[in-house]
Parts: sequence; C-alpha cells; structure tokens
Amino acid sequence: MAADVSRRDLTGSGRKLLRRLFDNPVVLKELRGRMRGARAFIVLTVYLVLLGAFSSLIYVAISESSTSAGGQVTVGEIGRTLFGGVVAIEMLLVAFIAPAFTSGAISGEREHQTYDLLRTTLLPPRSFVLGKLLSAMSYVLLLLLAAIPLQSIAFFFGGVAETEVILSFIILAATALLFSTIGIFFSARSRRTLSASVMTYASTMFIMFGLPIILGAVLLIVSFDDVQSSDGEAALLDFAGVILSTNPPATALLTQYVLLNQRTIGVFDYTLNSGDKITLISPWIPFTILYVILTVVFFTLAVRRVRRQEE
Repeated sequence: MAADVSRRDLTGSGRKLLRRLFDNPVVLKELRGRMRGARAFIVLTVYLVLLGAFSSLIYVAISESSTSAGGQVTVGEIGRTLFGGVVAIEMLLVAFIAPAFTSGAISGEREHQTYDLLRTTLLPPRSFVLGKLLSAMSYVLLLLLAAIPLQSIAFFFGGVAETEVILSFIILAATALLFSTIGIFFSARSRRTLSASVMTYASTMFIMFGLPIILGAVLLIVSFDDVQSSDGEAALLDFAGVILSTNPPATALLTQYVLLNQRTIGVFDYTLNSGDKITLISPWIPFTILYVILTVVFFTLAVRRVRRQEE
C-alpha cells in the first residue's frame, strides 16, 4: 500500500515537471513550427537512411573481409561490430545535427528582428533560453529514439546485451545535450548565426577530435612502461581517464571494453604493473556527470548573457 502511494506520488510529480517544462510558450512555438514543416521529416528520413546505409556497408565489409581472409567470423562478432558501427555513425551525426538546431536559436531571432519583440513579453530570460534548448533537444531525442531499432538489429546476431543499448543511449543523449547547450551559449553571445555556428562547431569538433590527439601526444611522450612507481602509474591512469571521459567516442569504446572484460558497468579493480590493485570507475559515469555539469555551466552563462543584454 505504501509502495503504491509513493509510486503514485513519483508519477504525479514527474507529470507535473513535464507539464511545467512543456507549458513553456517558446517550446510550444518552436515545436509547432518545426513539426508543421517538411524539414523535420526530411532530416529524420535522411538521418535514418544514412544510418541504414552505413549499417549495410558495415555488414557487407565484415562478410567480405571474412571471406577474403579465408577465416570465419562468429555471429557474435558481427553483432558487436555492427552495433559499434551504428553507434559511432550516430554519434558523428548527432555531433553535427544537435548544434545546428541551437547555434541559430537566439542569434536567428536577432537577424529576423523578432528578438526584441520576444523580450518585451513577461517571459524571464531563464525560461526563454530553456524553451529554445528544450525544443531542440526534443527533436534530437526523437532522432536518438528512432535509431534504436537499427541498433537492435545486432540482437539478431548476438554478442550485444540490452545494457549496451541503454549505455549508448545515455552517452549519446549526454553528448547531444552538451553540444546543444554550447550552441545556445554561442547563439546568445553572437549577433550573427554564422559566427555562432563557427564557434559552436569549433568547440564541438575540438571535443570530438582534438582531445584524443592531445591525449595521444601525451601518451607518446609518457608511456605507462616508463613509470616506475605505483603512485605515478595511478596518477597517469587518472589523468588519462579524465581526458578520455571528456570525449564521447573514447568513452563509448572504453565503456564497452570494461563491460566485456570486467563484466560491470560500475567500479572495478585494475592491476598495475607493480602488482598493486586500484579501483577505477567505468568511463560512462564520470562522462555523464561531467557533461551534465558543463551543460548547467553553459546554460547559466547563456541566461546571464541574455539578461545582460536586456539591462
């Protein structure tokens, strides 16, 4: 009885929160305008067609490579490779699509000379920025959910568990949320959509490709084998973990590696070269926490920028 009451209270509070968020007039305006036109459905169709085409190419490439090598690839390996390829392509597409919906969200209003009209309403800056972000994220989440059936094709081959699908969705959603918020921040900071888009994509591409290059250069200079003490090796592992936890592809790869080899999605023991053991955390946990914190930071900066322009 008590459990039913608490479950009912949680459901009611969740509905109230969703109703409060989507009662935002900016969210309703943006979603109605986006879903009434053909652009939203064209983007969704092209997105799924690209994912489907690349998935087919990955499957054909695996089959051809196994035939030419004269070996035999297990069905589980096909499923894992297909799933990893779909997630990688999905991550790349999200990295380009998510900022595209937000980098012109506020600067576009200025260019169309509708920004001052919107700001004469009683809507506070926080609700205005939140409405722009929620409307973009709602569509991005639709793209992520629409791609889950393509990821689930790997279940026919095996080698992939439901946990991997859930973790991949969390990583993709956190990536889309941060990249969308970065776009909102630069859109609030810039008067032109072009400059906002350039700064947004420069930031997101640095996160996607620049950070792995920096880490690779550091690891070329300092190797784990060159570290003599256990404390030094543990410190280097912590440094590498922090850098890798800022990069979505590296986080996804390492999370899958930990899941397959350590059989856990949480903490696990790692043996150093000296034989000592240290406790490490699966990369998706610090990644998600870090991206949520950065999302709050960029959102707060965007709200302050909008509020400052009103004064």
